[in-house]
Amino acid sequence: MGNTKKSSEASATKAALAPDPNAVEQLLKENPVPEAFCAELAKLFKVRPTEVALLRLERDALRFVYPPELKTAGSVPLSSASSIAAHTALTKKVELYNGFVKVKHASIFETVKLKKSEEGHSNEQGPIQKLISGPVLTAEGKVLGVLQVSRKAFDLPSAGPDFTLDDLHQLEAITGVLAGAEFMQPVKK
Repeated sequence: MGNTKKSSEASATKAALAPDPNAVEQLLKENPVPEAFCAELAKLFKVRPTEVALLRLERDALRFVYPPELKTAGSVPLSSASSIAAHTALTKKVELYNGFVKVKHASIFETVKLKKSEEGHSNEQGPIQKLISGPVLTAEGKVLGVLQVSRKAFDLPSAGPDFTLDDLHQLEAITGVLAGAEFMQPVKK
C-alpha cells in the first residue's frame, strides 16, 4: 500500500511539474522552425540559445537540426559509445548529468564556433558542465531524435544551478510534443 501511495504521489508531482502539453503544442505552432522553437526552449530552461541542441535520426546517425552551425559539422553514429546523444537514443530514456565534464563523452561538437545571438551569447562560455538529454519518440516508441539542454561555463560553479528532476520531467514532456513537429520527421529520400 505504501509503495502505491508513493507512486501515485510521484505521478501527481510529475504531472504538476511538466509543462502543459497544450502550451507546448501552442509554442510549437507559434515557432514552427527549429531555430525559433529552440530559442523559446532556451528561455523556458533559462539557458542561452547556444545551450540547446536538437538532433534528428537519419539512417543510423543523429544529425543536428539545431544549432544551425552544427548541421554541417558531421553526425553522431548510434554506435558511438562515447556519445550521450546516441546513448539517449538507444536507451530511450531521459538523462541528467550535473557533473557532465566528468562523464566520458565525445566533445568534438563543443569545439565548433557558434554564431553570437542577438543577446551576444556564443559558445565562448566554455564546455558543457551540466546536461539533460531526452529522446524524441513517436507514440509507438520509434526514435526520431534527441533534445539536449546544457549549461556551459569554464568551471562547474560558474555554470549556474543544477538541473533538477523537475527540469528532466519538463524535457520529457516537451520531447513528447516535439515528436509531432514537421522538422523532426524522417527526411524523405
